[in-house]
Amino acid sequence: MGKKLYIVAVIVLFGAFAIVFNTFPRSTVSEVEKRELAKFPEFSFQSLKEGTFTKELSTWFSDSEPYRDHFINLSMNIKDWMRMNFSKENAITFHAPDAAPIDIEAPDINSTDIPTNDTIPANPKDTVENRKIEEYRNKLTAEENAKIAHAGIIIIGSGDKTRALMAYAGDSTGGVRYAEAANMYKRKLGKKVNIYLMVIPTSIEFYCPDAAKSRTKSQRATINNIFAHLSDSVKAVDVYTTLGRHANEDIYLRTDHHWSPLGAYYAAKKFAQVADVPFKDTTSYIRKVVKRYVGSMYGYSKDISVKKAPEDFVFWEPDSTVTYSTTYINYTIDENYKVTGESGPFPGKYFYHYKDGSGSAYCTFMGGDTKLTKVVTSTKNKRRLIIIKDSFGNALPGYLFFSFEEIHVIDYRYFTFNMVQYVKDNKITDILFANNIFSAYSNSITRRYTKFLTQDHATFYPPKPKKEEAETKESAPESNTEATL
Repeated sequence: MGKKLYIVAVIVLFGAFAIVFNTFPRSTVSEVEKRELAKFPEFSFQSLKEGTFTKELSTWFSDSEPYRDHFINLSMNIKDWMRMNFSKENAITFHAPDAAPIDIEAPDINSTDIPTNDTIPANPKDTVENRKIEEYRNKLTAEENAKIAHAGIIIIGSGDKTRALMAYAGDSTGGVRYAEAANMYKRKLGKKVNIYLMVIPTSIEFYCPDAAKSRTKSQRATINNIFAHLSDSVKAVDVYTTLGRHANEDIYLRTDHHWSPLGAYYAAKKFAQVADVPFKDTTSYIRKVVKRYVGSMYGYSKDISVKKAPEDFVFWEPDSTVTYSTTYINYTIDENYKVTGESGPFPGKYFYHYKDGSGSAYCTFMGGDTKLTKVVTSTKNKRRLIIIKDSFGNALPGYLFFSFEEIHVIDYRYFTFNMVQYVKDNKITDILFANNIFSAYSNSITRRYTKFLTQDHATFYPPKPKKEEAETKESAPESNTEATL
């Protein structure tokens, strides 16, 4: 009797799933994963013959199942319950493969030597600030559980102290082309333009528990190598040491792959010191807060504990002692985020405000990445700055309105002008490369920087057929492709 009931229950369960998956409306967007789901493929005899139609049909069926986010949330809740009930103190569960958790383009240099630089000690334990970091790590390790989540992400802590960390797979010989790109800019632009290079470490460098260190590599070793390959005429901006001094503060977001605006504030202050320009502390700013923020790492890790640990997104706007105006050029991009067109300049606001609970709070600065930004301030010192950046760099410019009379913000993915001409036309005096360690390590990203020096203005990719063009997206989602990132 029991066996028959079991068989009936299984049949009913599978029947229910069949009805749901085959008759209920399909999902089109996943809020959890922050992406559009696969669309039903367009049929043609050619695609059927080549097998692409059936392949895309299978992808659509599995990717767009009804109530996708509900099932993902259910699965995450079950896994979180099991972790909380069965894991031991300081246990680590590995969900990522043993191979490098993040696919980073391999460096071109084969040397295994780690060059040193006066601004960054070769041994991370040589400084007081790094001993503070080590003490903070040990405190975390002693008090919290840690585990590896999907996509090389480590989840540490519990409750409102949960933190998501993205593993780093680069080595000590990487990032040479990032340095060479800065050197090339200096050679091309000459003595009248100061060139600075900033490598932004990610949160795992400061908060990774000892038990999970085997799953990530030293970012400091890579930064050593990058700075060692800079020419004497390019100025290194060592924010690693600066951030290390403040590791026990909220300098990184717990639920997002980005640093926090506070971390960017300390980095901007360090840059201002190197560039020898004025800088105002937070008493000259107005503190703003977006409560209950859950960032990108929830979607990347698919770990419910991240969602259950919202945080305050705190940022600062300059007060009325400095005035500024912002002008944008918006870029039109296709589904692969390649530029297909650009708008004319138009005025806009620099700081965008989001409601409590919004997952878009990091877009507070300029509203995102797909644009060229120019800020004209009331500061008059004949210093005009370009910040060439990935999304980490978005949080920097707002702290420099007291420091430069103009700030131009260029994202590595979307710049369409010739850099040499742009510098000349806008009388630029300073250029800051500000990229997170993943971007600095990527040869493909730094190749784009060098291309800016020779490209013609508005050399867009070939236009798509009209049918596809109608589906072109106007803007890209905020994402961790540079880590992406």
